Amino acid sequence: MSRTSLHAGMIRSFRSRALSAFWEKGDASKIRADHVARIRIRLARLNVVKQPEEMNVPGFNFHKLHGKPQRYAVSISGPWRITFGWDGTDAVLVDYEQYH
Repeated sequence: MSRTSLHAGMIRSFRSRALSAFWEKGDASKIRADHVARIRIRLARLNVVKQPEEMNVPGFNFHKLHGKPQRYAVSISGPWRITFGWDGTDAVLVDYEQYH
């Protein structure tokens, strides 16, 4: 996806190959079928926000994770999350993981 404005945020990099293939090619084969719609919504928002706190919307269960560098998470379903770091106005190292 290309940046539409010099000041808009975007997803710059992925840690998860499954998410990268889904976002860049529409390939959902490595993502649970019941997660596809929720992941699509969260990635679309993540691609346009300018700061991580803008992911704090009802239903996303946005929260900061412990550790350095700072990472953030939004819920998909049960223990599944999309986690990400932040650099400037861009999401980086976006991951799809089960961490509980």
